[in-house]
Amino acid sequence: MKKILFIMLLFSSFLHAHIIDVGPKKTIKSIKKAIYLAKIGDTIIVHKGTYKEGNIIIDKKVVFIGKDFPILDGQKKYEVLSVKADSVVVDGFKVIRSGHATLEDPCGIKVYNKKNVIIQNNILDDNFFGIYIQNGRNCLIKNNTIIAYGKEEQEIGNGIHCWKSDNLQIIANKISGHRDGIYFEFVTNSVIWRNISSKNIRYGLHFMFSNDDAYITNVFKNNGAGVSVMFTKNVKMFNNYFEENWGDSAYGLFLKEISDSQIIGNKFSRNTSGIHMEGTNRILIEKNVFQANGWAMKIQASCMDNEIVNNNFIANTFDMGTNGSLVLNKFNTNYWDKYEGYDLNKDGVGDVPYHPLSLFAVLVEKNPAAMLLFRSFMITLLDKSEKVLPSITPDNFVDNSPLMHSLPL
Repeated sequence: MKKILFIMLLFSSFLHAHIIDVGPKKTIKSIKKAIYLAKIGDTIIVHKGTYKEGNIIIDKKVVFIGKDFPILDGQKKYEVLSVKADSVVVDGFKVIRSGHATLEDPCGIKVYNKKNVIIQNNILDDNFFGIYIQNGRNCLIKNNTIIAYGKEEQEIGNGIHCWKSDNLQIIANKISGHRDGIYFEFVTNSVIWRNISSKNIRYGLHFMFSNDDAYITNVFKNNGAGVSVMFTKNVKMFNNYFEENWGDSAYGLFLKEISDSQIIGNKFSRNTSGIHMEGTNRILIEKNVFQANGWAMKIQASCMDNEIVNNNFIANTFDMGTNGSLVLNKFNTNYWDKYEGYDLNKDGVGDVPYHPLSLFAVLVEKNPAAMLLFRSFMITLLDKSEKVLPSITPDNFVDNSPLMHSLPL
């Protein structure tokens, strides 16, 4: 009986929903007036044109659809669109020129303490923050293009900024020109999937205190310092691309105080450091490709119980770097293109262990100016001597089962 009553109520709500058209040639020319007239469940269709109505607030459950990308212009003064109701849909708008203020964080589109909001198929151009989810639940941000033109960190906000939220889906967005492309803080049980975050001033992705999240098949390319993950546990990062993040303090992926997580099937290519780890524990790093990086990985002495297995290390300047002699991590069955051992029984595994930490990498860590001697005959001779009679590099920084051939990753 309850099920039948629910279906009748749902059907009744559809019968009473209306469509309200807004446009320069329509009876209703103002978006704010359309929202005022709308009832819960109505659809507001905004036709092509430029709408300069200050801060537009959606405070009731409506479907808000743009036809031919109508322009919502904040005129560099206002937050453009504020969502203050559950289950709102915002689809098909070009949102431009929000106000800029470091204390108030004005946005192109901001969701305030609501659930089940959908923001999709929009273009956000030249806003301080692009899309901002504040204390949201079960929200979807999908297929948006978010562009800004910031030159300094303090001049611009983040492309997609999420704070104190749960069960978000961030899917197939393109973000560039912001401080951080995607920013999570206190966000749990959420998925970031198939996004392209490039040419942002600081990080392509930055998240802190955000547990039980998954980051899958994203591209983080040519950002100021790559991707930063801090003070978080139970993270899953699968099949992402970390590319062309160059600079003195740049890396593909920076891990600080991370535990009980998985980094599987990613590609780290042409970064200053592919992965930089500090205070990182119980991480599985498996089936990744590290190619043409300055350092493939930097694992500081504060890290322990991490497993680096079944990865390919190809054409990196240094395979490994560290800042101490304590090694509490495991390396096993990786392919190292610098390995010069042999395989007498032809089982595909080298008969001689491989020490991926070179003497020169240790010297450069202590004295960066030593890079001036890179590729000199003296340094080559020192590295060869260290491999024969290890004296400075830690004995247990070793892969006991190095692969003879790269894995088909």
